[in-house]
Amino acid sequence: MKLFPGNEKEYQRRHEEIWPELKELLMDSGISEYHIFLDQETYTLFAFQKVSGEGNSQDLGSHPVVQKWWSYMADLMETNSDNSPISTELKEVFRLI
Repeated sequence: MKLFPGNEKEYQRRHEEIWPELKELLMDSGISEYHIFLDQETYTLFAFQKVSGEGNSQDLGSHPVVQKWWSYMADLMETNSDNSPISTELKEVFRLI
């Protein structure tokens, strides 16, 4: 995902105040941890989730709460026409277990 320059603090503030209904939806979907990291040089966001089961937050795009969140965040980052964040799936190249 990609943040628009100058929106780092607002992006973090909004996530610090994540809506309870969105947090509940994520947790009910099997997401026990969700981390987002920012590369401050490129404004690239990297998300990492600890998930039980097969799904992840990308599978929740049709849920009204997620769509509302996307609209709320759309002014801060690059988005698709439906306000979903433009994201690129990364290939795992190493894992230490």
